[in-house]
Amino acid sequence: MTSADTVTTLQRIANLLRIDSIEATQASNSGHPTSCSSMAEIASVLFFDVMHYDPKDPRNPAADRFVLSKGHCAPILYAAWAQAGAFPVADLKNLRKIDSDLEGHPTPRLNFIDVATGSLGQGLGFASGMAYAGKYFDKSDYRVYCVLGDGECSEGSVWESFAFASFYKLDNLCAIIDINRLGQSDPTPLQHDLETYRKRVDAFGWHPIIVNGQDVSQLLAAFKEASETKDKPTCILAKTFKGSGLQGIENELDWHGKPLGDKADALVANLRKLVNEESLVRPAIKKIVAKVPEIKKDKEIKLSSPPNYDGKKEIATRLAHGTALEKLGKACEYVIALDGDTKNSTYSIKFHDAFPKRFVECYIAEQNMVQVAIGIATRQRYTAFVHTFAAFLLRAADQIRMGAISFTRVKYVGSHAGVSIGEDGPSQMALEDFAFFRTVPHIVCFYPSDAVSAERAVELAANYDGAVYIRTSRPNFPILYKNDEVFQIGKAKIIVESSNDVCTIVAGGVTLHEAVKASEKLKAQGKAVRVIDAFTVKPIDRETILKSANATHNRIIVVEDHYPEGGLGEAVMAALADQADIKIIHLAVREVARSGKSAELLSKYGIDAEHIVNAVEKFL
Repeated sequence: MTSADTVTTLQRIANLLRIDSIEATQASNSGHPTSCSSMAEIASVLFFDVMHYDPKDPRNPAADRFVLSKGHCAPILYAAWAQAGAFPVADLKNLRKIDSDLEGHPTPRLNFIDVATGSLGQGLGFASGMAYAGKYFDKSDYRVYCVLGDGECSEGSVWESFAFASFYKLDNLCAIIDINRLGQSDPTPLQHDLETYRKRVDAFGWHPIIVNGQDVSQLLAAFKEASETKDKPTCILAKTFKGSGLQGIENELDWHGKPLGDKADALVANLRKLVNEESLVRPAIKKIVAKVPEIKKDKEIKLSSPPNYDGKKEIATRLAHGTALEKLGKACEYVIALDGDTKNSTYSIKFHDAFPKRFVECYIAEQNMVQVAIGIATRQRYTAFVHTFAAFLLRAADQIRMGAISFTRVKYVGSHAGVSIGEDGPSQMALEDFAFFRTVPHIVCFYPSDAVSAERAVELAANYDGAVYIRTSRPNFPILYKNDEVFQIGKAKIIVESSNDVCTIVAGGVTLHEAVKASEKLKAQGKAVRVIDAFTVKPIDRETILKSANATHNRIIVVEDHYPEGGLGEAVMAALADQADIKIIHLAVREVARSGKSAELLSKYGIDAEHIVNAVEKFL
């Protein structure tokens, strides 16, 4: 096919993708056909000339990757894959139906989607993670492409990703900004000021290329230039028009997120003349040429050596977690770690020092850090552990939420939780972390209370087929368990017990140790209590807690270094909601905390041993 023929064919395919997008959104009576139309040439050039991939094996690890950050343009993404042969074109009319995986915004329920998008501003971070894995872990030549909308470039997370990708010289990454001028309710801030876009992208260390995004020849040249650019990522700034090719709709404001209604038939008829589908010869999809190393994982990742504590020294769970992570790194070369410039506090530094090439420093950009981890973890090649203070993980709440929709297996580790951190004060104290993480579908929430359980929590996390949150603590704790203690997800531990216990205390982390102290004080008064280490807050061990409650006069005290909403207390209460006879006292932090010594704060906010003793006496 000659160059002129290539350009003509790709333009015809672009119009065919417009038709598919219109007809799909007409069938669903919802969607974004005008936003799809602005990127039709971009999609055509990428899928039918530039990218190397296999429509029948879309998650081939050596294939080029594509991320549609402007996820509302899902119809044209689906159309491109259908026209490439991934599934029947006729299925496009099932868009947004309850029994179809062609959802309103892309999710990995489809085997050709790696990450869910649609919450704007995240796709470039996901793509940066994929590109980082390609360049530094796989050491492969596959490339990563990401199409962004101009409106989402108002999101700060986009620029976190721009900074990350240039710092790590991800020259295998190409972003394309579809600058179609119009947002949902107003024009975008810069509209068609391409020069300002160019200056911004250049200032962030990228190679900018300005093109007419509706000109196939310019797009072909730009992608070639991108592939030849070394030591920096490329951003193609594509000037387009919303509703491009749709007469009477192109560049008009009030068409975002609307099917074309009674205008559709005439517009489709006009586009069909331009396509002349009967004579259209689709170019062959470019074959995969990159090579990737084969991943050979054991069925189970085990610590390279078991916990080894003599019980003479108190150890912080954040430190024990770092020890365990280093052991996992020794046992499995596909474990990687990320941190946001807190590695000497979270103790991911132990992994960094042992395996510097498998450690990704993301600096103080938590949203991008989570996005990068999710990108690295796609295609199930690497097990990624993300670290920062638990309070700062919440800055990336939406990224974690989208990770769940992406069915990610990323492991989140949040340290410095609760008032027990002491003098640093309330801005550093995560007191709402479990309230968020417990809402994440299918996630496991660990709350280890000593070094042994912390090491085993990390090991269990690595092997869990899904996302995990591990809450680690700053203070040093006594060792509670023998080194050979066996832990399971969803199984609590009874650590203080007798046949005449008057109530059950459920706790975790620092408050578990306060509960043990309280049990010793009460024992001196001739009162016995049962103490349970929850170990996992989600799933909660209903069976053990209920059985213990029934054996202790149906009395439970839950004590936690967390706000009362959404944490361990509410997890216990939800698990026992059908038990009318059980009485529960809930001790938690009930106001904005302040700086102070750890013991002072535990006392001030009513979650220390003394307050637990008082709660038991209140029951009695």
